Amino acid sequence: MMNFTNEPFTDFSDPAHAAAMRAALDAVRAQLGRTYPLVIGGQQISSADTLSSFNPARKTELVGSIAAATQQQADQALDAAWAAFESWRKLPASVRAGYLLRAAELMRERKFEFCAWLVFEVSKSWAEADGDVAEAIDFLVFYAQEMLRLDGPQPNNSLPGEQDDFVYIPLGAGVVIPPWNFALAIMVGTAVAPLVAGNTVVLKPSPRAPVIAAKFVELMAEVGLPPGVLNLIAGRDDVLGDFLVDSPKTRFIAFTGSKEVGLRIFERAAKRQPGQKWLKRTVLEMGGKDTQIVDETADLDVAAQAIVAAAFGFQGQKCSACSRVVAVAQIYDELLRKSVEYALTLQVGDPAQPETDMGAVIDERSVEKIRHYLALGMEEGRMVIGGEIDDRDGFFVQPTIFADIAPDARLSQEEIFGPVAAFIKARDFDDALEIANNTEFGLTGGLFSNDPQRLQQAREDFYVGNLYLNRKITGAMVGAHPFGGFNMSGTDSKAGGRDYLLHFLQGKSIAQKL
Repeated sequence: MMNFTNEPFTDFSDPAHAAAMRAALDAVRAQLGRTYPLVIGGQQISSADTLSSFNPARKTELVGSIAAATQQQADQALDAAWAAFESWRKLPASVRAGYLLRAAELMRERKFEFCAWLVFEVSKSWAEADGDVAEAIDFLVFYAQEMLRLDGPQPNNSLPGEQDDFVYIPLGAGVVIPPWNFALAIMVGTAVAPLVAGNTVVLKPSPRAPVIAAKFVELMAEVGLPPGVLNLIAGRDDVLGDFLVDSPKTRFIAFTGSKEVGLRIFERAAKRQPGQKWLKRTVLEMGGKDTQIVDETADLDVAAQAIVAAAFGFQGQKCSACSRVVAVAQIYDELLRKSVEYALTLQVGDPAQPETDMGAVIDERSVEKIRHYLALGMEEGRMVIGGEIDDRDGFFVQPTIFADIAPDARLSQEEIFGPVAAFIKARDFDDALEIANNTEFGLTGGLFSNDPQRLQQAREDFYVGNLYLNRKITGAMVGAHPFGGFNMSGTDSKAGGRDYLLHFLQGKSIAQKL
């Protein structure tokens, strides 16, 4: 088995790379406004009813539209997935992996094109878009290699006079519901992991980012993926969400999104429907309220830069974003000052421009939610910078920092999903660690410290699925940082890790008398 190597990030200071990105933006701009079909059993299906996707940075610019599926069409997609499952599951794992590896090659060749789609549809900066595409490529390659490792008999004891084997087999047809924020990477990862394991998928992308999903489904058709293995069903959440989750034909559900929706899926999937022969497998990645601790031994310049990068990268629209900074009293004021200085250097604007650090938040609904928390922050603390919203032409929110927030304040407890960071003062390190663990979430967290004992204590007592020491708390890398969290952050599925494919497999013990 080959060693896995992460896809390199693009250096846009290289004039050739910058020129390639500009050319890709021009090429994709010429494709804006097209309408994309549903894909069921390999058939492209149009509809008079469509979902429209607009550029968050230019809110009247139509990125594209996609046919909106009915419940009947969703049911047809599940039937198509089950029909394809019978032959797909019997293909050698090396053949299934081959489709992913070919897709990775094509995506690598078209990296700038996919980056451009992310710039237009979800307002990612050049660097954030590049990271998203690189992660998608990583998922394709990593999960292909992982399936080869899991294929065939696994280590198992045999009794005298018996041949005792243990193998993994796929589950069946399932539903994948990815988010809009990592519109390529998470969508690709959650779709191809069950596929390479031998399952078939009904993919329901977020209504806020359906075009990128359509582009990926086109790519998978181009590499020759058999009809029905990957079915694209776009549609409104209130039409398709509960229907797909409740269907007795759904064997598993892979979801990434909010805590509220994740809990709804978890509850509904637990109820056996008439004709349902299995307990539905749920793989749920939900929210976070992620904390960066900084103590008095830390390098405050390094910590402040990491805080700003993790709090405001992609406009804070990451479940791993640094939304809370807990600093010990001794260095609280200085760390706050340095963080403000770095945040003030960020440029907010059109992400199609290379100098832009932060684009727009995803839509008007997001703006209204952030506006609500800005007002709440004025009541609960002190606004140090930011707070400005310009939603005339796009949905732009300036990076915002609130100071002197109480550990139990709503700004300290509730996920905002925007460029808003809360600074909290702790008496000492022990108090800081206690505050860091005081939310219902447990996704990411970090500690900046040069005290080995405190670093070790964080390893043992900081209750998060992804802990980062002396580095920023965003930017999980496939293969190195298996991603997923505890408590209300989900089922800790560890995407990009060696356990992930097991969520889409089931064990079969086979004993034969010799």
